Amino acid sequence: MASDEKNQNDIINSELINSYKINYIFSDKPINRFKIKPKVEDKSIELKKLKQEIENIKDCQLKDSAGKLVFSDGNNQSKIMIIGEGPGQKEDEIGKPFVGDAGMLLNKMLSAINIHREKIYITNVVNYRPPKNRKPESAEIIRYANFLRKHISIIDPKILILMGSTAMESLFGSNIKISKERGVWKNIIINNKTYLCMITFHPAYLLRQPDQKKYSWIDLKEIRKKIDQLKIIL
Repeated sequence: MASDEKNQNDIINSELINSYKINYIFSDKPINRFKIKPKVEDKSIELKKLKQEIENIKDCQLKDSAGKLVFSDGNNQSKIMIIGEGPGQKEDEIGKPFVGDAGMLLNKMLSAINIHREKIYITNVVNYRPPKNRKPESAEIIRYANFLRKHISIIDPKILILMGSTAMESLFGSNIKISKERGVWKNIIINNKTYLCMITFHPAYLLRQPDQKKYSWIDLKEIRKKIDQLKIIL
């Protein structure tokens, strides 16, 4: 009798399910409840938006006197991001950062620690050449720092390399000296995320002060060591 009731209930339940016109597929495989996010919502789209935002900046002496916007160079998927000061004459002509004499020295510095330039990502604090290659003023550094922070968030590197006092000032303020801060790993929080950061001398400074290259070499070796420790593939 119990068996007849069970069969009857099964028939009723089956008819009830069919009346809803729902197809049920049963599987003994575990359900994947974690949806994988699309890969960084295409960095190139976000970078294009940021570039347009900088192009649309108003009342900027740098923009008004420059030839081209100098946005970036290298691999936007890289876990290493270098930030310099601003474009020089050669950069302004070509539209890429670090392509003049300082850029040639940068390439040699990277090669010395077995890094190919095209494997990393490079940008500057300001994206337009300052008149007569002057240093960016504090107000300009502050203004462009907003764009720089967005830039860093989009690239999302594991290691940030700040080259020169302007790059240092843009993220850490003007109350510290590069001579005391270089060569030491620091953490910086940008948009609620912590980034590992190394401050070192700018290649242009090293061209003027070649005796300081020995300190940059120490910094470079520390950077290479950290890359290996974090198992970053370049």
